[in-house]
Amino acid sequence: MIVADLMTARPLTIHQDQPLRRALETMETNHFHHLPVLNSESQLVGVITERDCLAALNLPRSPRTTNGDRLALRGTTAAAATRTPVRAVMTPAPIVVEPEMDADEAARLMLTNHIGCLPVMRSETLVGIVTTSDMLVAFMNLYKRLRILYPEQD
Repeated sequence: MIVADLMTARPLTIHQDQPLRRALETMETNHFHHLPVLNSESQLVGVITERDCLAALNLPRSPRTTNGDRLALRGTTAAAATRTPVRAVMTPAPIVVEPEMDADEAARLMLTNHIGCLPVMRSETLVGIVTTSDMLVAFMNLYKRLRILYPEQD
């Protein structure tokens, strides 16, 4: 299995000069936690996570209230979210992988470096993103197939 089999192709991205508020809204609306960050030439310059945004705004780890509603940005937090650019909070020069890399090697990179996603590049072009969730889904599917091929003997 290779990264291309697991990745999300053509991921949503954000420009490095966009405000944190836009990054948070994009992640919440689309139900994910990582965004590749691009510069004006559409080159990958970083990755920003929901956790990065919340930490920068001194917000709790989960952006939702206990009843599941979105935590509204108010007062100074809303102002900070609007004026702070993504580039000030992103992880610059992220570790990247190629679509043809073995999935187990990508998983090892994620574990070794304690990261939750890897931008997938073909030459200088961002072609996808692979996350820990993608890895878990692949594991579950593989496990399901193995159980069918090798059912437990009682």
